[in-house]
Amino acid sequence: MASLTERMLGAARLDAATYEEVEADATATPQAMLVVVLANLAAGVAVLRVVGIGGLLMATLASLLGWYVWAFITYFVGTRILPGPKTQADVGQLLRTIGFSATPGLIRVLGIVPGLGVLVDFVAALWMLVAMVVAVRQALDYDSTARAVGVCVIGLVFNMVVLYVLSRLLGVPLGIAP
Repeated sequence: MASLTERMLGAARLDAATYEEVEADATATPQAMLVVVLANLAAGVAVLRVVGIGGLLMATLASLLGWYVWAFITYFVGTRILPGPKTQADVGQLLRTIGFSATPGLIRVLGIVPGLGVLVDFVAALWMLVAMVVAVRQALDYDSTARAVGVCVIGLVFNMVVLYVLSRLLGVPLGIAP
């Protein structure tokens, strides 16, 4: 079994075997949660002066809720609406793989460098989305990357709605939560 660091590096490298390992390891859910929290905190460092510690904590809670909602929606869409012939998964498998797909979000800490924030956020968001496609493809045992893209896009739309509502309710900027 790989360490947390090895798993995070594999996830960032978009290594399908890493996502398969995380999917199969039911004890990796706390690790996946930690990755989500670390990615959110990395983003929060860059905007800490704007949101303060309280805002950062609220954004972290929102990111955890968003992670769970996204995993559940992805599970539902991927197993009920767009299942592949070999699709067999549970919510825990998606929580783990999607959680590790947030690993590229750690680069958002570089947003603290003046002038890099927007570029770093864009690169991190794109990288995390590609990682999520790999994660979903592996967790749902899809043969088609296109099917995984479709499931991720549907999940992204629902997740953005949830994050928007949470950001308005909690007064936290959208840019922090993964």
